[in-house]
Amino acid sequence: MRKKIPPLNSLKSFEAAARHGSFKNAADELFVSVSAISHQIKQLEHVLNVELFVRKTRSVALTKIGKQYYPILRDAFDKIAEGTDLILTPTRSDVLTIQLYSTLAIRWLIPRLPDFQSKYPNISVRLHTSQFDVDFNKSDVDACVKIGHRAANGLHYSYLFTSDVFPVCSPNLLTAKEQLERPEQLNDFTILQVYPSHGDWYIWLDEAGCTSVDPESGLQFDSYDHSISTALQGMGVALGMQPYVDKELSSGLLIEPFPEMRVKHHSEWYFVYRQEKFEQKKIQLFETWLIEQIKADPELSISQEGTTSEQTF
Repeated sequence: MRKKIPPLNSLKSFEAAARHGSFKNAADELFVSVSAISHQIKQLEHVLNVELFVRKTRSVALTKIGKQYYPILRDAFDKIAEGTDLILTPTRSDVLTIQLYSTLAIRWLIPRLPDFQSKYPNISVRLHTSQFDVDFNKSDVDACVKIGHRAANGLHYSYLFTSDVFPVCSPNLLTAKEQLERPEQLNDFTILQVYPSHGDWYIWLDEAGCTSVDPESGLQFDSYDHSISTALQGMGVALGMQPYVDKELSSGLLIEPFPEMRVKHHSEWYFVYRQEKFEQKKIQLFETWLIEQIKADPELSISQEGTTSEQTF
């Protein structure tokens, strides 16, 4: 049995008026008269048997029910627009969309991308950066580079590398009176935390046997790039992760206060894509190139177990 749906024109008029907070602006958007908008909304109120707007002399305002109904219709119309755009925009086999963390993009991948483009000039790479992992059920990206575990069904995982994590800071942060010789002394400094990856500091502290330091006590950032940039200014101690800080360490802009205490991250890096895209040439070419770039980077650690770790769930 088909569910009851009010007249579409009435719904469009209400959504536009609610979004603009004005019957006049809604009328301008929909190329109709103000009276037509008013009529359509009255019709909708009659069908629903509720009042959606409070009419004032020079303005209108949503009622409590109107405020509840508006976001439902807004999301519905957004979905229709997205779906329409999807079917009207042909899928281009020469465009490859990759999602990855912004820090990895800025500090490692982008400097290497010209090599891929020179080898495969017919493939256009689009980078989508996010601090959070892709949801392949909702996103249309072709593949992603992520740190984590192989878990989701219907996805192909190719192992890339395993990161070391370790504290880093500017040499200017340390003075004759303020030194970092033991992990417990981190309490004397500002900890720079990346909150989407808040567990990373705990991994290092646990392995170091340090329970007295609270990594949430200092400054909070949404990316490793921001925390590292802040550390470069001498404002605190950040957690370094390969390959994010290789250049700064080699140049001396950052130092490791505990050079003998690097710790393997508990998660591994993967190149991930939908199982049904396994045969797509553009993905295969990028995957092969990416793994070659990683193997050529002496700073990245590839575990023997991981080198043969390709699995489809």
